[in-house]
Formats: sequence, C-alpha cells, structure tokens
Amino acid sequence: MPEGHIIHRLAGENHRAFADRPVRVSSPQGRFAEGAVLLDGRALDEAEAHGKHLFLGFGDDWVHIHLGLYGGFTFGTGQAPDPVGLVRLRMANDDGYADLRGPNTCELIGPGEKKSVHARLGPDPLRADADPEAAWRRISRSSITIAALLMDQKVLAGVGNVYRAEVLFRLGISPHRLGRNLWRVEWDAIWADLVALMYDGAGAGRIDTVRPEHTPEAMGRPPRVDDHGGEVYVYRRSNMPCLVCRTPVRTESHAGRNLFWCPSCQRQ
Repeated sequence: MPEGHIIHRLAGENHRAFADRPVRVSSPQGRFAEGAVLLDGRALDEAEAHGKHLFLGFGDDWVHIHLGLYGGFTFGTGQAPDPVGLVRLRMANDDGYADLRGPNTCELIGPGEKKSVHARLGPDPLRADADPEAAWRRISRSSITIAALLMDQKVLAGVGNVYRAEVLFRLGISPHRLGRNLWRVEWDAIWADLVALMYDGAGAGRIDTVRPEHTPEAMGRPPRVDDHGGEVYVYRRSNMPCLVCRTPVRTESHAGRNLFWCPSCQRQ
C-alpha cells in the first residue's frame, strides 16, 4: 500500500494536470458512473492528501480516494487512448489524462463527509495543519508498542511499514517499547525525522532513509534492488547485516505486519 508521501505526490500531480480548467470525467468501468456524470465538465479546484487518503475537490463535491493495496494512477499526455483494464475513474483535458484503477475507495462526498474522514485520522507529517501534540497525547498514554502505534492511522496518518521501521532504526528506538514508556524528546525526534524523510520522499517519489555515510557510494556496496526502491537500513533486509553494526537484521510478525529492526542498534 502506498505510504503518505506518494498520496501527497499524487495530489500535486492531479493539481498540476487538471486545476482551474474544465475536466472531462468518466468511469469506463462503470462503478463511479453517477459521480462522473455530476463532475464532467467542471473544473478541479483543489487536490489534497491526508495520510493515505486523496481528495479531489470540485466546488463542494469531493472525490475521496483510498488506493488500498492494489490501486494506482496512470498519467499520460495528449489524447487519452481507449481505456485498458478496469479504469474506475478517468479525468482528461486537451493536454493529457489520468486513469485510476483498482482503488479501495473512490466515492463522491460532500464537505461534511470529508470533515468526518479528516476527524478520524491522526496528524499527517506532510500537512501544514498537522498537530504532533495530538499524536503524543495518545502515544504517551498507550500500553501498545510504538511500532504498532506508528502504523495506526488514527494516531498518525500516512506512515506505513517502511517509514515505521526506518525512523525507529535511525533513532535507535526498540520497536517493542510501549508508547507510555517513550520519552517526550524521543517523540519529538520521531516527528521531526518523519517530516524530513517524508518530505524528501514526496519530492523524489521513493523512500531513501540512509545517511550520507551509509549510501552505496560511501560504503562501496551494491545499490539496493527492491520493487519499493530507495536505500534503507532495515526494511526488507531480514538476516542481512546491519549497515551500521553488521548484526543480522531481524523480522517478526507484529500487529499483522512484518516488522524489521536491528537488535543491537535498537536496544532501548
């Protein structure tokens, strides 16, 4: 499932492609046909992201999109070709088009429903209105592990398995620490690191978390080969030597997801 930096990147791409101009909206698959009829020919006013949720605004009508595990956008230039596959939503103008396939959610909602979606999400490190204090209040009272809390979208929106594993490694925090046992200074460091890492990820379209001294060039090692791309410390590096201490990276199933960490670098 795409993490929050990708959703913010998609908001920017949709805004650049379609903002302030009439958009031809259709649903070749048919499952968004009623919504497409209401939006066809109107201008896209806004595109925004909150965590893993994307909102495309046409006046008071908003297309609420959650990609889930299998959803994705395809952008193209020029005249849109005949749709291939199950295209839930197509937006097009004279310059190009965007096709949305396989989302978990693609629905037309009003301002009140949009507000309700925002209300159930935690602060997003990439939003200017984010309040990290709201997340800290929940974390500091919780008997759940920090690894599980960082993945709870009600606590913190947009963080997925990669950023969860990497930020805890970078700060030397054990993923098994309970939220209530986290120091405030540690939470402040987690938030600041997530803001910086996710901002870079939104710009680059990939997740890179290693510091300059641990890049392939600096260490004389081959670049990472993985369909997620990016250079990372522990994510999907189970049983491989830690880039810092050479201890084998460990993995386990934790709150229904694979957790990766270094038992030597993350003792606390």
